[in-house]
Amino acid sequence: MHFVTRSPEETIELGRKIGRLLKSGDVIAMTGTLAAGKTTITKGIAEALGVDDVITSPTFCLISEYNGKMPLYHMDVYRLEGAEDFINLGVEDMLYGDGVCIVEWSEKVASELPKRTIKMTITPNADGSRDIEIENWNNGSIE
Repeated sequence: MHFVTRSPEETIELGRKIGRLLKSGDVIAMTGTLAAGKTTITKGIAEALGVDDVITSPTFCLISEYNGKMPLYHMDVYRLEGAEDFINLGVEDMLYGDGVCIVEWSEKVASELPKRTIKMTITPNADGSRDIEIENWNNGSIE
């Protein structure tokens, strides 16, 4: 699926639409450059999942856990050396648990993600819009 958002508000709204369709155990693997919009779309997903907290990038804490209709685990693996560091964080219970996991910079740890992982690539454009590609989505139609 391919989407184009033209503002941070549209990116958050797309996140809300995605979040309403997510199920317990879903994992979203995000890729995109710095400032591509990974955390912005996560804000909408979190809102749809009933999270009341302010969503920020977990670059320095690596994993932020939020409570809503189900747990939301927001991971930023940018600073990790690779898959072994990821596993050493104890993420298996999160990846295979009852919540939703969002993994930013997922290309660094792709070998450790479940086969059912939803892949999302966010590409910023010169005009400020974002191209958002979603692969391996089996949760329904995003409208």
